[in-house]
Amino acid sequence: MKNVRIGGVPEHFNYAWYLALKQGHFKPHDINVRWNDYFGGTGQMTKALRDNEIDIAVILTEGIIKDITEGNPCKIVQVFVKSPLIWGIHVAENSAFKQLSELKGQRAAISRYGSGSHLMAYVNALELDWDTASDLRFEVVKDLDGAVDALTHQKADYFMWEKFTTKPLVDQNTFRRLGDCPTPWPCFVIAVRDEFIANEKETLQAILKVINTITSGFKRVPEIDTIISERYEQKNDDVKNWLALTEWSQENISPSTVEAVQNQLLKLDIISKKLPFDQLVASLED
Repeated sequence: MKNVRIGGVPEHFNYAWYLALKQGHFKPHDINVRWNDYFGGTGQMTKALRDNEIDIAVILTEGIIKDITEGNPCKIVQVFVKSPLIWGIHVAENSAFKQLSELKGQRAAISRYGSGSHLMAYVNALELDWDTASDLRFEVVKDLDGAVDALTHQKADYFMWEKFTTKPLVDQNTFRRLGDCPTPWPCFVIAVRDEFIANEKETLQAILKVINTITSGFKRVPEIDTIISERYEQKNDDVKNWLALTEWSQENISPSTVEAVQNQLLKLDIISKKLPFDQLVASLED
């Protein structure tokens, strides 16, 4: 039995992995998948890949591309979710901020540097025509619970996180959402340590075949909206809306997408150099 360590955020996007594990789809391939939840998101997972704590990560596209350009020894092997991630821009319910323009120069709560909440703050600043050198300030809060504490106690002023994950906090009047900022590229990819790709190619191919079979039929799972609603404590109408907006992928990332992401990150001074496509992406085709 081959042990494989996979990491991802504990959110509805990854429920397909839970189904694969619960239904025992990896066992016929003699694979024992150990799933690890990373509440700190992309920044925590890039570190876990570097530290050999996990072999595979289901991770934000922009975050892993940034970290590979900084020496993380891994590659993207597939897009997992091809639709954009819709980031909600939140303030505390009792905050005085009413418009996005008022957040210019204020403190953004981020899970950690290099995380999606960090990188998307730059993308949002660009959309609002802010000066990213002077109009962005950051407060590291580790995870969603930390963001709740930071905004509630005025340690930070706003927080960007996936809007459906934070919707219950908006419904509970903990957060107030001022706007949205969708990623201008496919949101989640599957990244794998180089050593694992080199030594366990067949195992990796089997894992991708299993998860791709599930995601290709994910929306047809009976009562999937009710299941997700109950498991992630979200309103059924919100889950139906999320399902309508979300598309999974069974294909690898394209050179044009990688080029677009790198160009954007370079423009924002988030990366200092671009890498060739084959240093960021691995093909598993024989």
